[in-house]
Amino acid sequence: MAIRSEPHWFKSSYSGGSGTECVECAHADGRLHVRDSKCVDGPVVAVRAQAWWAFIRALEGDSLAVG
Repeated sequence: MAIRSEPHWFKSSYSGGSGTECVECAHADGRLHVRDSKCVDGPVVAVRAQAWWAFIRALEGDSLAVG
């Protein structure tokens, strides 16, 4: 039987301090999970870790800028 890795959720460092726009992230099973911290039983977006870091690198390089 495979052991399932449970996500350990943490608040994004980019979330605002007012508590109204918090995003939580977690690493588990080779994926990055993102959810609304105000709705912990709601939907979760999960992407492969490699895809997430490619997205972050594209943001840092400004290659996703909309003209």
